[in-house]
Amino acid sequence: MTSLHTHWHCGAFKFQRIPMPLVMGILNTTPDSFSDGGQFNSLDTALAQGLAMVAQGASIIDVGGESTRPNHAIVPLEEELARVIPVIQALSNQGLCVSIDTHKPSVMQAALAAGASIINDVNALRSEGALEIALASDCGIVIMDGFSQADQAAKQAGQGLLPRLAQRYAALVAAGIAPQRIVIDPGIGFDKTLDDNLDCVRSVPQQRLIAPVLVGASRKSMLGAITGQTVENRLPASIAIALLAAQQGAAVLRVHDVQATVDALKVWQALDA
Repeated sequence: MTSLHTHWHCGAFKFQRIPMPLVMGILNTTPDSFSDGGQFNSLDTALAQGLAMVAQGASIIDVGGESTRPNHAIVPLEEELARVIPVIQALSNQGLCVSIDTHKPSVMQAALAAGASIINDVNALRSEGALEIALASDCGIVIMDGFSQADQAAKQAGQGLLPRLAQRYAALVAAGIAPQRIVIDPGIGFDKTLDDNLDCVRSVPQQRLIAPVLVGASRKSMLGAITGQTVENRLPASIAIALLAAQQGAAVLRVHDVQATVDALKVWQALDA
């Protein structure tokens, strides 16, 4: 088990246990993402959004070129590369800390070459060649539960979230990935019921005994199920769950609404000082 006082390198940026979670801003260069599809699928709009999120307080910009929403369309490799690589290069050239949100090894490799510092993989480096690419770099790594067939089979067999995360983390460390490079994501919204999703947040204190935890609940359907609100009206619920995840000890919050999240975190930190 890794210490909670480890650090996560991101270029000149270093992840460590700090009083306030890091904010990872979501930048989808896709036409079909569930919340912001089509808004940032040109280089100019994507670069402007990335710079704006950093100005608002994001420490990391997470660039994705393929939606992983339920029933998402598979994006051909060349199209995904065309969507994300120019954006990553442009953001990296501005000195920003950039994450690539992909499960395709070829995209990972090209993104790292373009300046990305983190691989955010819903498939937890299970795709053929992904582990080798990670081993050949010193990038940060986010591994998520629930997307892979292995996770789904383990869940069907009765294995809980914590054992699934712990086993995948241990497998990567055994393969040679340094523990301080790994952050775990419980995978809110991926092959999970509403109760499962709530447990993803409730169990953050136990998850952090494995590794630092990223929570990504922003605008997701679980919030709609609780509040009855449509995607565009889920900001208050997104802020509420981000604060609760922070109070539980989440190290990274992956969000669409950076300014509102950062402001809420500042208030919480002031009251908690």
